[in-house]
Order: sequence, then C-alpha cells, then structure tokens
Amino acid sequence: MNLFPNIISDPEILGGKPCIKGTRISVELIMDWLGTGGTPESIAAKHPLITKELVLEAIRYAARFTKNGIVIEVRTRA
Repeated sequence: MNLFPNIISDPEILGGKPCIKGTRISVELIMDWLGTGGTPESIAAKHPLITKELVLEAIRYAARFTKNGIVIEVRTRA
C-alpha cells in the first residue's frame, strides 16, 4: 500500500525532489509556505493544481521522512 500516492520523486523533475504528482510543487516548497504562515487552505486556494488534501499529504510525507532524523545546522563565517 502506497501511503503517499500523490507524491513522486523523479530525477527529471526538480532534480528528484519529492513533489506533488503532475506539478513542480515540491514538498519542501509546501513546508516553506507553511513556515511563513500559510495554511493548507490558503496554499490550495492560490495554486489551482493542488488541493487541501494534497497539501496535507505533503505534510504527512515530510513528517514521515523527518521522523527520528537528526538535523545538524552548519554555520559558516561570512
């Protein structure tokens, strides 16, 4: 069973970044929009190719694949 039937990763589309099938809207971009105050409803309303349900699937995908991950922030001097 595919838990994320609408999320694809194709090397020919956005260099293989996971995105919503049939679009060039990446999961990463959706997470950026959410981080800047967007809601699933507002994102879907602005982008006719996606629905609230697709945004929610992208959120679940991001949560699933970052679970128990370790994020290391690297800072460099300018």
